[in-house]
Amino acid sequence: MKQLVNAFLAIIITAFALMYLGSWMNSREGYSGGNTLTIYNWGDYVDPDLLKEFEKETGLTVIYQTFDSNEAMLTKVEQGGTTFDVVIPSDYAIAKMKEENLLIPLDHSKIPNLTNIDPRFMDLSFDPGNKYSVPYFWGTVGIIFNPEMTKGIDFTSWDSLWDSRLKNNIFLVDGAREVMGMALNSLHYSVNDRDETHLQEALTKLNKLSPNVKAIVGDEIKMLLANEEAAVGIVWSGDASEIMDENDKLDYVVPEEGSNKWFDNMVIPRTAGNVDGAHKFINFMLRPDVAAKNAEYVGYSTPNIPALELLPKETSEDTRFYPPAEITDRLEVYDNLGKRMLAHYNELFLKFKMNKK
Repeated sequence: MKQLVNAFLAIIITAFALMYLGSWMNSREGYSGGNTLTIYNWGDYVDPDLLKEFEKETGLTVIYQTFDSNEAMLTKVEQGGTTFDVVIPSDYAIAKMKEENLLIPLDHSKIPNLTNIDPRFMDLSFDPGNKYSVPYFWGTVGIIFNPEMTKGIDFTSWDSLWDSRLKNNIFLVDGAREVMGMALNSLHYSVNDRDETHLQEALTKLNKLSPNVKAIVGDEIKMLLANEEAAVGIVWSGDASEIMDENDKLDYVVPEEGSNKWFDNMVIPRTAGNVDGAHKFINFMLRPDVAAKNAEYVGYSTPNIPALELLPKETSEDTRFYPPAEITDRLEVYDNLGKRMLAHYNELFLKFKMNKK
């Protein structure tokens, strides 16, 4: 018995030693607390000059790391190997992080610039009361098209994609929620629909779209569309803005049946080592001059009302990327579907992709 107790104690001591060692190594690498702030964001999703400006104003040293999908971000935050102070996930990922107790509530008294955010983008379904998150950028999912190549096709309806004149001429973004959502919207169902009959209808309709689909691609969709490798694409509005900067022949529209309005938001993980610095960074990014400069650099839509007044009018008054309330009110935010239903969406999307091959 004594040997068993000694062995158990040895395991406990070893575990604590490893935890201490891990914490010490993180600290040595500048990944926790103290005078550093570690930010985990999408690639090329902040003006680097603003990070330098924040460092100069606060005396904090910013460590900046990037991810390329919410799923990759979730895996790394769940593993807890690195201490992140501010993370910028999308709406449905925030709901999942809340569910898994990965976030701490924000102290709104430390974020006075929160009043700059458009009330339309506050208190949304994935985070009532913005208890855990603050909007960073927002946008829509829609159709980008080249009028010279599509010769008069009206893209105000998702159904236009099934036009036989678009054979082998559409790129789809490689996202199950976006493509399944587009098919569901085309049938006048919700992008969050859980009805199995509706989901099977969406798959059947997607399969009928296959002859028109040239490829289902990732980030390269921006280069391919800008280079006119196809006439049409289903993309996020931020990507559409980038593509149109490269090729001004293209246009972008959100179909009338509805679509997704998405939000990327700043949150503080439960494992953050510099919570006070994290609040300072969030408040800094909500300052109108900072938000405007960031929006100009990134090219995505800012939810910051005073910042809009600092942007060029051709940007802030472009209703393709800053649609009015009568349009945004009929768009939907992605719900957290839960593991089983999300896996089912992925399974249906995979069936569509295999059928396409």
